[in-house]
Amino acid sequence: MSMLKAEHITVRYGARTVVQDLSFSLKAGEWLMLAGPNGAGKSTLVNAIAQSVSYTGVFSLGSQDIRALRPADLARQIGVLSQHNSVEYDYSVEEIIALGRYAHERGFLSHRDSEGAEKLAQALERTGLAHLRHASVQSLSGGELQRVFLAQVFAQDPRILILDEPANHLDLKYQQHIFGLIEHWLKQEGRAVISVVHDLSLARRYGTRALLMHQGRCVAQGSMEQVLAPDLLRSVYEMDVYGWMRGMLAQWQ
Repeated sequence: MSMLKAEHITVRYGARTVVQDLSFSLKAGEWLMLAGPNGAGKSTLVNAIAQSVSYTGVFSLGSQDIRALRPADLARQIGVLSQHNSVEYDYSVEEIIALGRYAHERGFLSHRDSEGAEKLAQALERTGLAHLRHASVQSLSGGELQRVFLAQVFAQDPRILILDEPANHLDLKYQQHIFGLIEHWLKQEGRAVISVVHDLSLARRYGTRALLMHQGRCVAQGSMEQVLAPDLLRSVYEMDVYGWMRGMLAQWQ
């Protein structure tokens, strides 16, 4: 059974159609990679899932339209990590991560969250931030700050994790670390991931399925081998992607 199902999703900004009649499903244990050139509609699609842009069509969690869910209930199901995160105030690492537990608080002005302390500790440990828990986020590097927001999502404990280029501006060490953490998180029962990616090498390394987009439409979806096939990539990127990637790799041999 699908954890998340998208049916005929269309997003328009005025007269411009950014995502057009797109459908897919996501099952437990899957890491769905959304690939395609700039302007393909990938980020708009995940913003629609997160309910931050208007759309037509239906996203369903099980049999329920997610538009019918309260924000707190949706946050227990879906967590989002974007590529750009910033904090304007001098919060500690622990305080930022703890914000992920907001959806689990019960009652008006209540802070009853029986699992909160445990989930916070797990998130700190999992992301290697325990030694920085009291540090100001203003003092962190870009990679460390991105790990803080990943820890926040881990503390939120959603069933589905949505990533919009989470390591795009990070150096190789932090890219490896972030994707490795997500890969480990996905091994838990009843978890799934959707990622917007530009780096097709990362997509091939971590993805279980892919959806290739171009000009708002789905060009192909299925296994990584089927979707990232040479002819399909050439038609979308208008270049020999395979030749380019192999030429780059050859420099290291």
